[in-house]
Amino acid sequence: MRCAAKAADTALGKVPTATPSQPKFDPQHTMKAIVWHGKKDVRLVDKPRPMVTDQTDILLKVTATTVCGSDLHLYSGNMPDMHDGDILGHEFMGIVDEVGSEVKKLTRGQRVVVAFDIACGACDYCKREEYTACDVTNPSKLMEEMYGHRCAGFYGYSHLTGGVPGGQAEYVRVPFADFNCLPIPDDVPDEKALYLSDVVPTAYHACEMGKVGKGDTVAIWGLGPVGLMAAKWAQIRGAARVIGIDQVPERLTLAKQHLGIEVINFKEVDVCKELPRLVPNGPDVAIEAAGFEYAKTLLHKVERAVGLETDTADILTECINLVRKFGRVSIIGVYAGYANHFPIGAMMEKGLTMQGSQSPTQKYWKMALEKIQSGELDPTFIISHKIKLADLPEAYSKFYNREGVIKIFARP
Repeated sequence: MRCAAKAADTALGKVPTATPSQPKFDPQHTMKAIVWHGKKDVRLVDKPRPMVTDQTDILLKVTATTVCGSDLHLYSGNMPDMHDGDILGHEFMGIVDEVGSEVKKLTRGQRVVVAFDIACGACDYCKREEYTACDVTNPSKLMEEMYGHRCAGFYGYSHLTGGVPGGQAEYVRVPFADFNCLPIPDDVPDEKALYLSDVVPTAYHACEMGKVGKGDTVAIWGLGPVGLMAAKWAQIRGAARVIGIDQVPERLTLAKQHLGIEVINFKEVDVCKELPRLVPNGPDVAIEAAGFEYAKTLLHKVERAVGLETDTADILTECINLVRKFGRVSIIGVYAGYANHFPIGAMMEKGLTMQGSQSPTQKYWKMALEKIQSGELDPTFIISHKIKLADLPEAYSKFYNREGVIKIFARP
């Protein structure tokens, strides 16, 4: 109880945060970058350009970046341990500009995509291809206090994940570059390659955790970019039926017209009545692709508002209650802290298998690239807006307010 209480205080900001080491910057050269200045306040500013700090680094000149749905948790101010001035962005690609002396597989001028998760490639976790559990790349004491262990560092995603400057910028320092960069062949354009940084492998990981297979019925809560891409992967893996759950008209239309899946608009019908009508015994797999801050019930809205919980269990409760007995629940939406009223009884008594994690991107890279090259997977179907880096602050607002934004492709 003492450990749980101390961790809960940490999540609510009562324990001092960690201050991990930062890369070196060149004050003689500046770059444009998108930085966080507080709740719903992101700006394009001039920042010092990063430098090669360790000899296993590269300096990347960014050619394409985007905003992830999980970035909205930062934008809304709901992710712990954000610092004023943090450079955002964990999905990006570009051209190798400088190379550390110990980089063996990359050369200056090479075109690469970068994994959102930073892996050392050598620790026990990386050797098991559990790259988002890397023991080396995240110095956050806060994460260790909250979760019992530290997981991998991520670009541009709070000091909870290492405080690493992100890729919504003109330049990025990439540590352990040989392991965290995927060379892109000339026949794959940036519009397809960019999403290998996160969305494509993350959506595959959602299906992998849910063990989606031939003949399965899969229900997906949340039809943002990851939910839509997970639906596509479920089809590729042989699912017989895919049912998407959302309320945003543009997402529902894309899911029906491009993917041909069934959809439920939870703003118009009760999911807890409609899904059992469509699938009386429940789907084989429930994929949660929404995340921690979307409370549906008044109880969770109040508890989050007054700080009694950091995360809501509303959507997870629907997944657990509606999936079939001995079904599988895959949590790919981001969760950060603690949720009340979690239905552990239903989970146990129904014999459910549940897994959640960030995607070990490097594990799936080559397979996903081959699917793109063969034409079996074309990730560009999720792109709704092509913009410049300078337009990202406005795009954040539109994305957060569900103003027709599904996925952005941005050039510096």
